[in-house]
Amino acid sequence: MAAPRKSGTARATGRRDDSSPFALGLLLRQAHWHAAAVMAEALRPLGVELRHFAVLIVLVDRGPTVQRDLAEATGTDKAGIMRVVDDLERKGLAVRKAVPGDRRARAVEITPDGRTLFDAAHVAALPLAERLAAGLDPSELEQLTTLLTKFTYPADS
Repeated sequence: MAAPRKSGTARATGRRDDSSPFALGLLLRQAHWHAAAVMAEALRPLGVELRHFAVLIVLVDRGPTVQRDLAEATGTDKAGIMRVVDDLERKGLAVRKAVPGDRRARAVEITPDGRTLFDAAHVAALPLAERLAAGLDPSELEQLTTLLTKFTYPADS
């Protein structure tokens, strides 16, 4: 049996005026979909998807990284990260290497071609990122970035 509805508690609609307890999450989800579609447009001509680029970001930031840590860092499951790394290897953008002292673990490392693509993606994304933020003035964009950073990394605030 469903819990009785408290008076005054709005129900989720997913519309612009949603005031339900789910409103923030739904807005963040819509914003993510919008931003992901724009960034995917930047990556498409380079032959990679956001899931591939997410791994490249980790590899550039951390250097060679074992697959289980890549999965955690990108929010991907074990099978999914294996498929992404397989794709990156096929494209010559990353390689797996043995981890000294651990016969089962493989570290993934970005290749020079991977780094070239990573840099090219940033160039391709710049005009699209500007289009993404076109409805915001510079101070609003700064405020949005600050708030999203605070929301995403609360312990760092």
